[in-house]
Amino acid sequence: MTEVADSIAGVRALISESRAALVATGITDPKVSLVPTMGALHDGHLALVASARELGHIVVVSVFVNPTQFSASEDLQRYPRDLDSDIAILDSVARPGDSATIVFAPSVDEMYPNGPTQTTVTAGRSGATFEGRSRAGHFDGVLTVVAKLLNIVSPDTVFFGRKDAQQAFLVGRMIADLDFATAIEVVETVREDDGLALSSRNRFLDEKERRASLVLSHMLEAAESAADRGIDTVIAAAQSVAMGEPLVQVDYLAVVDPATFLPVDDDFRGRSIVLVAARVGTTRLIDNETIYLG
Repeated sequence: MTEVADSIAGVRALISESRAALVATGITDPKVSLVPTMGALHDGHLALVASARELGHIVVVSVFVNPTQFSASEDLQRYPRDLDSDIAILDSVARPGDSATIVFAPSVDEMYPNGPTQTTVTAGRSGATFEGRSRAGHFDGVLTVVAKLLNIVSPDTVFFGRKDAQQAFLVGRMIADLDFATAIEVVETVREDDGLALSSRNRFLDEKERRASLVLSHMLEAAESAADRGIDTVIAAAQSVAMGEPLVQVDYLAVVDPATFLPVDDDFRGRSIVLVAARVGTTRLIDNETIYLG
């Protein structure tokens, strides 16, 4: 059964109690895994939880819709929230012998008792591009709340999905730059049978938009097929797919170096990541794929 805490003191107490119980069984150094989420859990989140259970004796799933990562133009209130459903989903996939599971579901006042923090983590140059350019201040909000969660939970490992590739890159860099005693694991994107990357925002798509949304994964497939012919051909191939779907407005399409998350040069060869973001109707979706240029 999933245990739930809505306060910082409460989640720390549950982690401490779980550690003590595990030590009593002979496990001398229980490991803690953290899966940060904003709730509205789906199979993509459950893949993170499954990976977390493989590496941790205690799994903490945070459920917090963080207001500081939403820009003024985004509808914070529209983001789906259903904590009871999230807990039921976690309980439904629990098996005997699984790691202890704790849901940390704090309120905004619990995380920001004096309003937005005066001290923040800044994402830097790599955080001002792509998602950071389209969503001003987004990654500063993400990194600040993740830093808080790492300090609250003190996990051995934190888990993020590859679908949010820029976020995973920036969190990994923050962990390295600021010497957090936490490893990061990035878990592969989970997709529907037709290729659409799972997202909590998919529920906002109507039937026509749902069909149109497949353009994102088709763009990535076209890019991958053209990878041996260089970056110009990669971009052209992906763009040609999007041009045939009027319901899709592409925000950005880019190829980046995974070591820096900056756009690759024209003569770049090797592993790279194709990024795409688009608005399908009123819903904004992102996706990415690893390719090998040249």
